[in-house]
Amino acid sequence: MTDIAVNLEKIRARIRQAEQQYHRPPGSVGLLAVSKSRSADEILSAMACGQREFGENYLQEAIPKMDALDAAEVRWHFIGPIQSNKCRAIAERFAWVHSLDRIKVAQRLNDMRPATAPPLNICIEVNISDESTKAGISPEDLPAFAVAINKLPHVRLRGLMAMPKPCSDFTGQRNAFQRLYECYAGLNAEGMQLDTLSMGTTDDMEAAIAEGSTMVRIGTAIFGPRPR
Repeated sequence: MTDIAVNLEKIRARIRQAEQQYHRPPGSVGLLAVSKSRSADEILSAMACGQREFGENYLQEAIPKMDALDAAEVRWHFIGPIQSNKCRAIAERFAWVHSLDRIKVAQRLNDMRPATAPPLNICIEVNISDESTKAGISPEDLPAFAVAINKLPHVRLRGLMAMPKPCSDFTGQRNAFQRLYECYAGLNAEGMQLDTLSMGTTDDMEAAIAEGSTMVRIGTAIFGPRPR
């Protein structure tokens, strides 16, 4: 068994344990393998273990891997900052975008999504820790922004994503994720029908699952330390 196979087994066990501990339905939390800086061969190793969802931060790095792998076997998620001049390739090549926080970018992704493709799945990035250096829309501006996204015909608003300020305290981690869940619940109370909370990484996934995460984003714990 390869290191990647062993690591995937451990992460899946952690997810199952957290689902049980925090009274989440079995299988309600998905695993997004963050393959930034990883090779196509490493992704293939994860695919051999049944992993199908992969997240990429940089378009120029992702496209060669996409070309090398069978597109029908992988669902690609774009999770990094979105430059306006990269919108066409993202709209054409990815199934999901987790990092939307500008209406101009949303409009471009909508307009550039191929007519033959299903709507592009969207998560709005929310700056729940109010960090000036972090991307994401403020919770106060979120409702109006979500309404605007919901009107676009070629994207489908699925949920919210956040990367809160690092915190080693479990209660502090839960408090941050609870703020995102409250945003999510508030939008659903207005009839949005969201189904995705993209939150939680290697160091805080249990806290995220406790607060309603439906998709954790894990990189190093699957693939090992990133190459320099």
